[in-house]
Amino acid sequence: MIKTKLNFTNIEKEVELFDKTRLEKIKEMILKKTGQGNDFLGWVNWPSSFNNEEYKAMKISAENLRAEINYLLVIGIGGSYLGTRAADDMIKGLYSKDKVKLIYVGNTMSSTYISQLVEFLGDKEFGIVNISKSGTTTEPGMSFRVFEKLLVDKKGEDVAKKRIIAVTDAHKGALKKLADSKGYQTFTIPDDIGGRFSVFTPVGVYPLLVSGINIDNVFKGAKKAEKELLKNINNDAVKYAVSRYILHTDKNYKAEALVSYELQMQYFAEWWKQLFGESEGKDGKGLFPTSMIFSTDLHSLGQFIQEGTKGIIFETIIDVKTPQKDINVPSNKEDLDGLNYLTNKSFHEINSIALKGVIDAHVNSGSVPNIILEFDKMDDEMFGYAVYFFEIVVTYSGYLLDVNPFNQPGVEIYKNNMFKLLKKPGY
Repeated sequence: MIKTKLNFTNIEKEVELFDKTRLEKIKEMILKKTGQGNDFLGWVNWPSSFNNEEYKAMKISAENLRAEINYLLVIGIGGSYLGTRAADDMIKGLYSKDKVKLIYVGNTMSSTYISQLVEFLGDKEFGIVNISKSGTTTEPGMSFRVFEKLLVDKKGEDVAKKRIIAVTDAHKGALKKLADSKGYQTFTIPDDIGGRFSVFTPVGVYPLLVSGINIDNVFKGAKKAEKELLKNINNDAVKYAVSRYILHTDKNYKAEALVSYELQMQYFAEWWKQLFGESEGKDGKGLFPTSMIFSTDLHSLGQFIQEGTKGIIFETIIDVKTPQKDINVPSNKEDLDGLNYLTNKSFHEINSIALKGVIDAHVNSGSVPNIILEFDKMDDEMFGYAVYFFEIVVTYSGYLLDVNPFNQPGVEIYKNNMFKLLKKPGY
């Protein structure tokens, strides 16, 4: 479902000749869970072995909540919301007419945003899913206090009890304790799956069920990827991992830009940036992950990519072969804008031609390597496949760099400094 094309990188031969023994060792580390961070490899078999009883309970709860609300606040930061938002946008598009819309909060401390959302929800029917392993993370914790109070003040404690769901640790932590004390329904974040790998767990599954997405199809795609990509090294995920490793370590590129020509893939790219940034960026190693939406960003960053500093950045292009919808360019009798020559083509045809033209310009004139990832389409099954695809890629990438792909020790430094400045007890 994802095909990797490397014919624009000039490293095809090196990828073909890359040490297969090394790749086989990584595969075995994943399968046998012997590599660095192996206690966080629960995601590897999750699509085929998730807790079906909890899944059934989530479906019932989500359907009950959907009947009562029009907005669901997804309170979380990082991996607690990025995968959900990536799925919601990619699968449903940016102007969905579904009964329930997701609103993301707890990912910022902006007073303006929080205040505006409080005002917006004044006359709205809403629920809350609070997603946190510990319940003590600053940004979502602050937001939950605000919106829990707002819901209780508006609807009373009995209604709030039915409309607030906690996704947290099975047994311990501040959020688990709070949810149990107030009677909020809870679903479990597995101990062996880290945040950025958690979209197939209740972290992503529950809010996406409430939003109306067919999670059965998401799992169908993920299971297909697990079957195709996990137990052999002759696949496009490993090929992509090796390609980016060679461009980084042998060719000395410092950054990778994930590029899509579809606006509804923007938050998929944001999820991708967290996945690769937190997984690879440690011990002074790793590519800097960034993203662009073309042709939009061609009118801002296109000049730099084409003629700016060379040897810094390469592009990985998501080429969606079949759009969700298409529309033709209308004919105009006066043709004052001179665009009637386009009326025999659809927007998707033109977008695809632009993609080919940009690749030619960036590769042949700009000397910027391009890796092409062909996506069949943008739907629930494709989302499931793509998430698992990139999780396999980043695991190979981390182990090739000899780093632990599953921890993020650097994130704690800013938190400790912030807590000191805020005079948090114990800091």
